[in-house]
Amino acid sequence: MTISSQDIELTDCFADLSYKVSHKQAVLGIVGLGYVGVPLAVASCGHGVKTVGFDVEQRKINDLKNGVSYISSVSDDKIISLCDGGLFIPTADKNDLKQADFILLCVPTPLTKNHTPDMSYVISASELVASILRKGQVVILESTTYPGTTSDLIVPILESSGLKYNQDFFVAYSPEREDPGNKDFHTHSIPKVVGADNPKILELTAAFYRHFIKKIVTVSSAKTAESVKLMENIFRCVNIALVNEMKMIFDNMGIDTFEVIDAAATKPFGFMPFYPGPGIGGHCIPIDPLYLTWKNHEYKSSTRFIELATEINQSMPAYVVQKFSESLNDTLGKALNGAKILVVGLAYKKNVSDCRESPASDVIRLLKQRHADLYYYDPFVKSVSGTEFDGIPTTDWTDTALKNFDAAIILTNHDGIDWNILTENCFVFDTRNVIK
Repeated sequence: MTISSQDIELTDCFADLSYKVSHKQAVLGIVGLGYVGVPLAVASCGHGVKTVGFDVEQRKINDLKNGVSYISSVSDDKIISLCDGGLFIPTADKNDLKQADFILLCVPTPLTKNHTPDMSYVISASELVASILRKGQVVILESTTYPGTTSDLIVPILESSGLKYNQDFFVAYSPEREDPGNKDFHTHSIPKVVGADNPKILELTAAFYRHFIKKIVTVSSAKTAESVKLMENIFRCVNIALVNEMKMIFDNMGIDTFEVIDAAATKPFGFMPFYPGPGIGGHCIPIDPLYLTWKNHEYKSSTRFIELATEINQSMPAYVVQKFSESLNDTLGKALNGAKILVVGLAYKKNVSDCRESPASDVIRLLKQRHADLYYYDPFVKSVSGTEFDGIPTTDWTDTALKNFDAAIILTNHDGIDWNILTENCFVFDTRNVIK
């Protein structure tokens, strides 16, 4: 059921919600206290918004209550100050979300084994909210997804509560834009896109976000906002694929790709530098394009460009291992089989500990197939126990330790590493242009 914006304005629950927002009395609820949810809580509480943070993992709740942060960009002291100030309420009790006026769903949207969208977390979170939903609440999805998720998937689940969409409760979509490891931009300073299918709800939601986000960008519908996030990351995916392909072409010609890009980047207009690497990783770029190609099957049109970009990026680990093997043989006269190799960097990008979809996974798998003797060093990844890297020993970053390796392959260009120690002690294959 859809009603006009004039009708919404007259409903008691909307009027009450509008009053709370205008007087900065609205309470925020966050479902999912991960790399998106915790920074959101820091931003909202830091600007005086009472925030209920819910997660199904009791371990996370215990850590937060004890002033322990498991998010690298958020300090323990920050968590302690928010909890002690009474503005942040970490909880594993879903009933605590009843006091929230705006509920943000910040849950993972990964891929299934068949590379189709895995909406199980969004469905579970929506069902959880439906079980405690009350009149006057706004539910906002922040997870990256395909266009139509908010209206076609979430709204019917919330209506199973017996409440009516756009009459008793409201929805909107606002994609997260977190960039872990980026010291220049934080939740508060990153412009936030907000979309809703009713202009009154859009206006109200934008007004609420303005309490703790510096700049709000509104778009005409939830589908449009869902598409914005896909556009951002598909843009990156396609351009990374382009430079990866250029890298392979220039390698055959004996041309330094990084030198070409750096020189091209001096043009003050019409060019944006992207850099090649061992592949793509993380929670967005390898996954988001496939959400759009999957949804596009309904419309029976082509996504050849996106699919080609994904194919090129997925081929890079194999290309890197082959080039590494050739370089090792040409330089040292050694084969990968039996060579003692140090993999430098497991994280998908520099200065983070996140290994999700990291290209290091495929590179290591291919090196194992060639029977290399593998070790790793990553100052941000404290433990690999229980992960796909389990069983690979780590090493110290010292002259004595590094002299024991035949070669090292740099997969993640973390800051703060003394690369000179590495180059002075063993042969180095650099996929990130760390060693100019």
